[in-house]
Amino acid sequence: MGDDDAISTGTVVYADCVHCGEPSEYPESVKGITLCPVCEWHEAQRTACSG
Repeated sequence: MGDDDAISTGTVVYADCVHCGEPSEYPESVKGITLCPVCEWHEAQRTACSG
């Protein structure tokens, strides 16, 4: 019972958000920083040009 079981059943294990720990929209196999939709939106607001 390991990663092979998840692949054979078609179940996708989603990575946890690095900020809040909620499930993200990205599988665990994705490299880099993973954010949930809420934190991703907040991050976009923080980094947007404030004019």
